[in-house]
Amino acid sequence: MTSADTQETGQGLPRHVAIIMDGNGRWAKQRRLPRPLGHREGVKSLRRVVQHGIDRGLEAMTLFAFSSENWRRPALEVKLLMELFSVVLRSEIKRLMDNNARLRFIGDRSAFSSRLCESMRLAEETTGRNTGMTLVIAANYGGRWDIAQAARRAALDVVAGRLAAEDITAETLSPYMSLADLPEPDLFIRTGGEERISNFLLWQMAYTEFYFTECLWPDFDEAALDTAMLSFAGRQRRFGRTGDQVEQRGGA
Repeated sequence: MTSADTQETGQGLPRHVAIIMDGNGRWAKQRRLPRPLGHREGVKSLRRVVQHGIDRGLEAMTLFAFSSENWRRPALEVKLLMELFSVVLRSEIKRLMDNNARLRFIGDRSAFSSRLCESMRLAEETTGRNTGMTLVIAANYGGRWDIAQAARRAALDVVAGRLAAEDITAETLSPYMSLADLPEPDLFIRTGGEERISNFLLWQMAYTEFYFTECLWPDFDEAALDTAMLSFAGRQRRFGRTGDQVEQRGGA
């Protein structure tokens, strides 16, 4: 089920919020601090925002933690990011369990160390039976990768005779995509002033409402999330219809 099936207008809370957490390095640079300190401060913001999402009753929150393009960053920064990822992963499980939240990862794990992959698997297994908000961490993820892996899996089913090539449509390909079991993102937030989606959830955000803010990620807090969701609540979501059609359906 997609958001289009369940929410014809932007009124009320989004079910699923996707966020690019941008600006950690610039936050540190503005303060003449090393970039790693910006990332560490960003973790504090992550905790605040995730907790607020849980408290507000969101069904899902997807955070872009590390893109497939981020490997191009300086080797030392990548190494420190991986170390920080491991530390945060271990430290946050209890917090998620206390909040009945489920943790999932999307992306290509083949580039990560076996130790980190095992930590990710264990975290998913530990929180897998929780029934509250699903927190999705996109790590070594790219939207084009996601579409390619879905096409590859569909092709294997065609070869195995489980799917006919002529039956492949957007609807039949959709179950092969990451997050197929969750509502599509209603609201996409990018902090840090950039106004692009940077290869994030290309398939899933076809009808997502976008919200860009100059606020750097370490400064993004509960009030900032509420402001973004308030902007979402004031929008009319048409999904290809006219405004009059949406209003008529809302009054039916």
